Order: sequence, then C-alpha cells, then structure tokens
Amino acid sequence: MALQIGFLLFPQVQQLDLTGPYDVLASLPDVQVHLVWKDLAPVTASTGLVLQPTTTFEDCPALDVICIPGGSGVGPLMEDEVTLAFIKAQAANARYVTSVCTGSLVLGAAGLLKGKRATTHWAYHELLKPLGAIAVQDRVVRDGNLLTGGGITAGIDFALTLAAELFDEGTAQLVQLQLEYAPAPPFASGSPHTAPAAVLEDARRRAAPSLEQRTRITERAAARL
Repeated sequence: MALQIGFLLFPQVQQLDLTGPYDVLASLPDVQVHLVWKDLAPVTASTGLVLQPTTTFEDCPALDVICIPGGSGVGPLMEDEVTLAFIKAQAANARYVTSVCTGSLVLGAAGLLKGKRATTHWAYHELLKPLGAIAVQDRVVRDGNLLTGGGITAGIDFALTLAAELFDEGTAQLVQLQLEYAPAPPFASGSPHTAPAAVLEDARRRAAPSLEQRTRITERAAARL
C-alpha cells in the first residue's frame, strides 16, 4: 500500500514550509500526499498563493506521516480545538509526527512536544520550552518518531532526512539530485549566527509584534497542557 503523507493546510500558512517538503516527499515512490484542512475551500497562504485542500479532517485516511508547516496562521491553530484534536488523533498511530518552522508550536499546543527535543524558526525558539520541549537549535531535530525542521527552507533538509528514513539514503539522494538541491546562497545572512548585526536587528524588530502575540498564545496553550 502507498504511504499516506498528510500536510496540514490552513489560512496564512507559509507556502515554502509546505511546498518545499511537499516536492521532496511527493517525488518518492509509492506515496500518496494529502493537503488536509477542515473543508475543501481554497486556502490563501501568507504571501498570497492560493492552495487547494485535497481532503478534510473527516475524510483523511490514517496517516503514516503527519506534517504541520508554519506561517503567520499558526497562532489561531494553537487554540483551535478541532484542529488540535485532529492532529492528536492522527499522531497517535502515525509512523512519524513532523513539523516545519513554527508548525512545531502547534505540535506543542497539542501536547506532543513534552520532554521531546525539537526546533523551530530562530525568531520563535524561546517559545518551545513553555510547551514542554527541549529546545535544540538545529536545521533538523529527531527525537524518536518526532522530526522537526527549523525555519522555512529547513523544510527541504527535513524532508530529505525523512525520505532516507522512509526508504533509504540512495532514494533520498536521488530526489535531492532531481531537485538539484545544492544550496549556494549569495549571502551569509541565512542564520542569526552569521547575519550582519544590522540585518539581524532589523529582522528581530520586524518579528517583535508576532513574537509578542505568539508569546501570549503560547502561555495560554501551556496552561492547558
């Protein structure tokens, strides 16, 4: 039977959190990939791209892999009992429970990070600990069947790591080559550890309102755990 892989699709998802790993995993043999949401109405991503769910919570099959991407819409998800219940139900029997970027905060709100090593986008890393996680600053972090990817582009690294787990390294390397994934960025500013101080300061300033809002949401979510 085909492996059943489901990505949560939701309003204001960060499309690259979703489409990066989607391309990797959908390129594997004998897989069926689902975009899952409450209904089948088109969903608008945070940068305006319109995406189409392929199945609903009610009709979604039992998933071998469940993946929660991040995005500006994760705040509402962290307090959405219907969505959290769906995630917990699928995670109970999934081979792998996964996230990209701030999707890990949703896993945390569902109580799935307690005592687990996990990562998220660097700007929101401090929110993992209140949700019971052991915060690790890395591109991909594994703890048992939990795999979490760092910010946005780390979703491709995460998906290749998972591809090797689901099949083997040769299969994952073939997909990497087919996608010509050989990052060679023109600048060294892709990490807070290497970005120029002025760039990092500007990025933190831009993220501050979102961090403040998500901190309040995280405190409420942590209180319910």
